[in-house]
Amino acid sequence: MSYDVIVVGSGPGGYVAAIRASQLGLKTAVVEKESLGGICLNWGCIPTKALLKSAQVFEYIKHADQYGISVSDASADFSKVVKRSRDVAGGMSKGVKFLMGKNKIDVIMGFGKLIAGKQVEVTDDKGHKKNYQAKHIILATGGRARQLPNLPIDGKKIIGYREAMSLPTQPKSMVIVGAGAIGVEFAYFYNAMGTEVTVVEYMDRIVPNEDADVSKELMKNFKKSGIKVKTSTSVENVDTKGQNCLIKAQSRKSGKTEIMKADVVLSAVGVSTNIENIGLEGLGIKTDRGQVLVDEYYRTNVDGVYAIGDIVHGPALAHVASAEGIICVEKIANHHPEPLDYNNIPGCTYCSPEIASVGYTEAQAKEAGYDLKIGKFPFSASGKASAAGSKQGFVKVIFDAKYGEFLGAHMIGANVTEMIAEVVAARKLETTGMEIIKTVHPHPTMSEAVMEAAAAAYGEVIHL
Repeated sequence: MSYDVIVVGSGPGGYVAAIRASQLGLKTAVVEKESLGGICLNWGCIPTKALLKSAQVFEYIKHADQYGISVSDASADFSKVVKRSRDVAGGMSKGVKFLMGKNKIDVIMGFGKLIAGKQVEVTDDKGHKKNYQAKHIILATGGRARQLPNLPIDGKKIIGYREAMSLPTQPKSMVIVGAGAIGVEFAYFYNAMGTEVTVVEYMDRIVPNEDADVSKELMKNFKKSGIKVKTSTSVENVDTKGQNCLIKAQSRKSGKTEIMKADVVLSAVGVSTNIENIGLEGLGIKTDRGQVLVDEYYRTNVDGVYAIGDIVHGPALAHVASAEGIICVEKIANHHPEPLDYNNIPGCTYCSPEIASVGYTEAQAKEAGYDLKIGKFPFSASGKASAAGSKQGFVKVIFDAKYGEFLGAHMIGANVTEMIAEVVAARKLETTGMEIIKTVHPHPTMSEAVMEAAAAAYGEVIHL
């Protein structure tokens, strides 16, 4: 079998690349070892959001009296919550299957490996091998939960994100190691469902990649919700021999150690790339620290072989992988795509309150040498937020004082993940602070906070 393009991996990078290739008239196939849609649709972005929605609904019910509504004897059925999440993921995977058929893309199930002569060797679940040839081969093999030597995932007492989404019973207590996006999302979910949650973070603040003000606000909300947080703390080891897990943790500041007890430990310390045994070494494809080296159009050093998504440099985010896949394929098809601007990639974290950000943090902007105008607007001053009962959080915007360049935005609050695209588009269009102020925003909406924050940066804020 011969193709114009073979994509190895069907996650949000792979399947999007395949569809775009087909749209451009290229004969295309996708190789997938497990489920169409990859980790994102099956074990990542989509099913976690389904879990978080169930937690949010449960919290609404528990606090219904604040809205003048009486609800009694409300309880959560953990197994049904998990089943709903799995059903949502299954539906999305079927949707990708439909798109493959609609776009006349061949789906080849099995493990794909590069071999000489621009071929992919596919081994199916019975061990049978078959070779497929293509003019262009795109690697989109994604990532998996990273494992620390002192925190080996056994799938029962020490778990990764996959197990955290599908536990048969709800644990009474959980220690989460890592306070990045995965860690804080699961912290919110399990706490909302009634599990006693402790988060341990090696760095000096939670969500350490976010603006410092956002970290402080989330910490405040987590503590209010009853989530215990230990920062500047390392997990030395976990004893899983008994009925419970015994977690030995050490403070990086004082050097003191303590033993914590929990039913389950969730390792949320990042992701590792899936680049083993896919034929990179055999073809001499260059890698660096677990990532495939590519140019701005995702070409490796070997002609006809490309790589996108988690296995290349850049944020390990679904929307990044999709954008990279489209750029890669359009370049293959002799179009003239613009290289991706990695400084204008939005990041979203779906705990409660939600977090969304793009561009420079305040610290990064100062380090880059900019003279700054910074505006901040709290949702406590927002009419829509007050009406919704979601007054926690704020919008923070950062501008270059000299030219008004929109350097970054950092949001924490209800539905801010739906608001950040305005800033991404504004920055793409090189919009200035004053132009944001003069852009009429509808009232009452949460998005008004972007305009108000910009006005605050220039001393023109009205409602604060």
